[in-house]
Amino acid sequence: MNGFEATRVFIHALEATGVDYMVAGSLSSNAFGIPRSTKDADVVVVLKPGQLDAVIAQVGSAFELDPQASFEAVTGTYRHIIQVVSIAFKIELFLLSRDAHDQLRFQRKQRVHSAQVGSDLWLPTPEDIIIMKLRWAKGAARSKDTDDARNIIAVQGDALDWPYIHEWCEKHGTRALLDEIRVSIPPLD
Repeated sequence: MNGFEATRVFIHALEATGVDYMVAGSLSSNAFGIPRSTKDADVVVVLKPGQLDAVIAQVGSAFELDPQASFEAVTGTYRHIIQVVSIAFKIELFLLSRDAHDQLRFQRKQRVHSAQVGSDLWLPTPEDIIIMKLRWAKGAARSKDTDDARNIIAVQGDALDWPYIHEWCEKHGTRALLDEIRVSIPPLD
């Protein structure tokens, strides 16, 4: 089993147990930008009591839940880490936070086919991925997030809802980074 197969198995278990979710992180940016490898799958979830235990029971012993949830500082929420036992790959479940953008991007999610995962998944819009990637880049100085945002912008270009992106980047203090990225992308003509 590779990481993409593990993600597919886990997503199918989320769906089978009725967990409301959206795949975020690099797997979402890969769907709208230029794919890259990853060592984890980030999934935002809304969990009802008992659902996480039901998911873990469904996926079986190939997946191991870390018993200690950890705090995620950018959106102020908790996450659970599930290790895929046979490979160096983990699935990080982020609880949907009360953050205004986190709430809105979850409401705006869309069903998209992921060629890498080999299944339809709930993903954020490309605009929301860019906004979140820039927020992560600012908060943790992660160049891979900046690269992911740049790749989505380069691939999606004028199809993006720029007023929406500008509004949220202004709110998050990432507008200068967005503008810097846009200037660095050569024209396609």
